[in-house]
Amino acid sequence: MAGSYCRSSSGASKGLCPSILVTCLITLLASSSLAAPILKPAREVPIAAHSSLKPLPNETVTPSPVIVIGFLGGRVKKNNVIHREVQLAMHLRQNHPAGVYAQVFQNSHGQKAFKEILHLLDTNHDGTVGRAEKQHARIILYGHSWGASETVTMAHELQNDKIPVLLTILVDRVSKIGEGDPRIPANVAQAVNFYQLDGLLHGRSIIRAADPAKTQILGNYQLDYKDTHVACDKYPWYARLFMGPHIEIENDPRVWNQVEALISAKLPPEETTTATLTSPSE
Repeated sequence: MAGSYCRSSSGASKGLCPSILVTCLITLLASSSLAAPILKPAREVPIAAHSSLKPLPNETVTPSPVIVIGFLGGRVKKNNVIHREVQLAMHLRQNHPAGVYAQVFQNSHGQKAFKEILHLLDTNHDGTVGRAEKQHARIILYGHSWGASETVTMAHELQNDKIPVLLTILVDRVSKIGEGDPRIPANVAQAVNFYQLDGLLHGRSIIRAADPAKTQILGNYQLDYKDTHVACDKYPWYARLFMGPHIEIENDPRVWNQVEALISAKLPPEETTTATLTSPSE
């Protein structure tokens, strides 16, 4: 049963929320799983501007990798390669073998992802994440459907631990019941939202910042699948029947090319490769 919960550095979970009708719908249908304007990388905002931590005079830190965490929708497993979220993480790992950690998690495994982030930030391996380690964190979060909901929840959990986030990317965000504050928290420097309104299941049309002075909303971009369709032949028949536009946006190369471009703009130089994301329908 999916739900939202609160986490802390200690890893404790609190307040598992019950599911209702929308939970059952997504669980049943998503168990396997326009012309949007081209986004240009926005200006960089210094990490320090999004951290309430003040550096200590003599505190030094070994840089942690750029941490890119993706969350899958529904009951999709992290090794299900027909999903663009999985393909993107694989592509990033291939092109950035050093200096970048890219991984996807099921949206119900937020606590596991949170612990992994803390482990990666603890570069001196003393079992805690110090002020300097937090301040120098470079974290990017993305997700689709319930995974986009978990992306926002994760950003809030990181804010509770005073850890900044460079960027959150939400694709057709479907909120979990009891997920908490839907706004993008102030520890996030930039956020962007892609959504569609054509399907029975569709995402939020607007994302808002809890503190617009600290978080830049890059845009809310609507995709239209009434006349332009994206092939999803490898998805289960019931997903195609009941969730057509919701999975089309998940498999739309126009969306995910922009997602990758936004992420890549914040990563170390890419190593030479000929690999590209391929559509599951190809």
